[in-house]
Amino acid sequence: MPLTKPNQQLRRDLKKAAALLKWSGVDLMQAAVRLSEAGREDEAKELLRIASSYQDIEDRLADYADEVRAGRIAREKYQ
Repeated sequence: MPLTKPNQQLRRDLKKAAALLKWSGVDLMQAAVRLSEAGREDEAKELLRIASSYQDIEDRLADYADEVRAGRIAREKYQ
């Protein structure tokens, strides 16, 4: 059964949010490398921790998008 328009939009939004987190995490990792090279290890480690948490949430959002596609999560039509 095809997805309803609200569910298509929900899935699209989840995938966009996951992609945004992915690229933000990449940017943070690059900044962490620069900090590490500058001898600022504590700050670099903190950015790596944040980037890792982004990856965990990105994976969760991708899983939610899959659940929307499978029909396990549905959105009611909103006003």
